[in-house]
Amino acid sequence: MSRSLRDQTLALAGIFQAAALVQQIANSGQCADSSLETCIRSLFATNPANTLDVYGGELKDLREGLSTLTGVLSKQTRQQDIEVLRYALSLINLEAKLRRDKDMLDVIGSRIDQARHTASHFGYIHTNLIANLGSVYTDTISTFRLRIQVSGEPTILQREENAAKVRALLLAGIRSCVLWHQTGGRRWRLILNRNKVISMAKELSEKANRSVYD
Repeated sequence: MSRSLRDQTLALAGIFQAAALVQQIANSGQCADSSLETCIRSLFATNPANTLDVYGGELKDLREGLSTLTGVLSKQTRQQDIEVLRYALSLINLEAKLRRDKDMLDVIGSRIDQARHTASHFGYIHTNLIANLGSVYTDTISTFRLRIQVSGEPTILQREENAAKVRALLLAGIRSCVLWHQTGGRRWRLILNRNKVISMAKELSEKANRSVYD
């Protein structure tokens, strides 16, 4: 398998991890802190040594994304799989629009850079940072006519801390979409190479699981 397919699959795992966490928070108000931290941390990886370095350099940090990617592309039988796929495809479409808006890209880059101090001082999943990143999404990407409609429990989504997490994760999902495009990822290739992507995701997922128990 080519190196580019591996890199594209890692970036897709980042997209699907963010999408899966959005689905979990919207329906239960909870998700794994470690998976959330991986997504949020990726926003600050502006000079990575390689694709995996965007997510902390360890496959285990993308375990949730890799398993979700494999499951969703293979089956799509559960309602939650359908929702995750919808979020992932919507993020890819939004990133394509964002790529053509240099001014908005500059604003997002500047705002994230300003948030670095909060991240270094409080950590990647602190309420202050999540709220900050959520507002970046609200002020920029959510102003597009194309918006992601998040399904879930209204009482859960009405809680500001949950809404902020959802927005911050959508922003992180966009970051992974940027990475996916940079590594050669394209929507038509994803359709044509779906089985190859599933195979690569399974292989990487098995390695990620082994690394946890080593």
